[in-house]
Amino acid sequence: MASDQDFVDFIIGQLEAVGDVTAKKMFGEYGVYCEGKMFGVICDNKLFIKPTQGGRNFMINVVEAPPYEGAKPSFLIMDQIEDHEWLSELVRISLKELPMPKPKKKK
Repeated sequence: MASDQDFVDFIIGQLEAVGDVTAKKMFGEYGVYCEGKMFGVICDNKLFIKPTQGGRNFMINVVEAPPYEGAKPSFLIMDQIEDHEWLSELVRISLKELPMPKPKKKK
């Protein structure tokens, strides 16, 4: 089941304090980026954040699940999704540890 645009817009709104957060449609779901760095995905109206050690230390109850079949487990954000301050801080912490994407080779 694809995610609703309303849910995607809600997540982007919750993270506006982080910086330039955008969502790009990917295979019927959404990749979530901040200034070009992918930090999570939205699948089936659920937010998944890429796992980092800092994020794990910040979270009290870590729930991990794969966003789709065959994917590596990510942090599944459920109860704190309404808390924009907590969510923004988790994303800031995670972004510090996640690498920048590799430059694409020109053809």
